[in-house]
Amino acid sequence: MQDKTLIYDGTFDGFLSAVFYVFEHKLTHVSIEHECTAQSGLFAETISIITEENKANRVYKGLKTKLSSSHTHQMYYAFLSEQIGVENLLLDYIKYVFSNTVSVGKDYSHASVLKVAQIAKMVGREKHRMEAFVRFRLTKDSIYFASIEPDFNVLPLISKHFRKRYADQKWMIYDIKRHYGLYYDLEHVEIVNMEFPKLFDFTKTDSSFFAEQEFEFQQLWKDYFKSTNIASRKNMKLHIRHVPKRYWKYLSEKQPD
Repeated sequence: MQDKTLIYDGTFDGFLSAVFYVFEHKLTHVSIEHECTAQSGLFAETISIITEENKANRVYKGLKTKLSSSHTHQMYYAFLSEQIGVENLLLDYIKYVFSNTVSVGKDYSHASVLKVAQIAKMVGREKHRMEAFVRFRLTKDSIYFASIEPDFNVLPLISKHFRKRYADQKWMIYDIKRHYGLYYDLEHVEIVNMEFPKLFDFTKTDSSFFAEQEFEFQQLWKDYFKSTNIASRKNMKLHIRHVPKRYWKYLSEKQPD
């Protein structure tokens, strides 16, 4: 039987639509690939999958009857890792789930179950770090803006946290690496895409874009950190473990005076 490569649009619904296609056509020699990174095999037949919400929902509902809510969330976390080949890892995981009459969410003797759990844990750790390390800056049009560059695509996971915590102000969190952001207008959170000036530096607070009082806020924040720091108890190794250096360029308290 000829190998088949299913190309999907990169969304979770698109991926589940591809999974539906696999089961619908009883495919065994198949690979699922993101349309932006697809590299089909020389002898593989390529099929473009149309994202269909009703089919994606059928697959997801089926998984929910087989897995606990924590394990379905775990699967979604793993998908957001964007790791190479994660779609085929999840496909193997899903096939194993549907081939059993009991829940296999904790069956770590199965390679795919274990790997999905490990990846999901890494994504969960990044989610919590983003919730802790996001630093907003007030723009001239009264929107609190934050830029992030996470290892994984965690924006969909942190939306609820920030909407609840900052419900009374307009804010935007922009993922520089993935070129999209979340914008909250006091009522709804929307996904947005933006074009920034060519020389725009996300690590700097440019007076052309940010409000004057923002510079005062940042200085107060720096002063607070200096006043609470006890030099004799400084442990940089422990500090870096909790606040990795790759996040420092977006933390106002780490910027030079």
